[in-house]
Amino acid sequence: MGEMIDLDAYLQRIDFSGRPAADLDSIGKLVARHTRAIPFENLNPFLGWPVEIDLPAVEQKLVRSRRGGYCYEQNTLMRAVLESIGIEVTPLAARVLWQAPEDAMPPQSHMMLRAQVGEVPYLVDVGFGSQTPTAPLRLDTAEAQASPQGNYCILRSGQEYLVQADVRGEWKPIYRFDLQQQSAGDYKVFNWYCSTHPDSHFTRELIATRGGEGGRHTLSNNRLTFYPPGGEKRESVLAGPGALRRTLLDTFGIELPESAQVESAFARLFAE
Repeated sequence: MGEMIDLDAYLQRIDFSGRPAADLDSIGKLVARHTRAIPFENLNPFLGWPVEIDLPAVEQKLVRSRRGGYCYEQNTLMRAVLESIGIEVTPLAARVLWQAPEDAMPPQSHMMLRAQVGEVPYLVDVGFGSQTPTAPLRLDTAEAQASPQGNYCILRSGQEYLVQADVRGEWKPIYRFDLQQQSAGDYKVFNWYCSTHPDSHFTRELIATRGGEGGRHTLSNNRLTFYPPGGEKRESVLAGPGALRRTLLDTFGIELPESAQVESAFARLFAE
């Protein structure tokens, strides 16, 4: 059992009524509501602000300050939630293959969770941006599995697992992982690279994603895309920094402080 979370505050943040139990139904509802309520976003590394991934800092940012975050923040929070309701959780790390060849060997840079529910192991991941699985996925089957935002499958080869997403009828790899448990120190190193290194896309590009019952919104720099379930995506280019700030608030629920640093970073997006 890890650090204790203020479960009541978290449940209020994701609009979860009642008390979750240590069963698959509750975990499915937690994952679905979490990904609808708490956006994936990288504003801190994009703006040059620190990303703290200890549980108190994550709770303060994602729950009390009603911000979002990326994988280390999102899945640190979910791990604490699952452990608080009695679920055995193993923190894992993956090599990201999204928009890369399936045989690529990038460094481990993504955090997700293995959750044991009865006799069945599940992958729980609320922090992979536009391809976040919005339901727990069984690790003991290669069959396609449905989530509110799309279908996934997990293929096993030896000690490794390959997660694929159904993208308009074609299976695309998103990441590869094994079941080696990761430590807080491991994640500290991964997070330092992702949040500060000039080669990390999190320091160079503005990204936000939020799912809902009617589809998923994704922001990439100044381009907003909406993906309805089963339909054609709709894209628009934001007009300027003011439109970007309104979109962050209205579409993703993110309110940033007024500061010259924020305004300068947003202005650079449109100057480029």
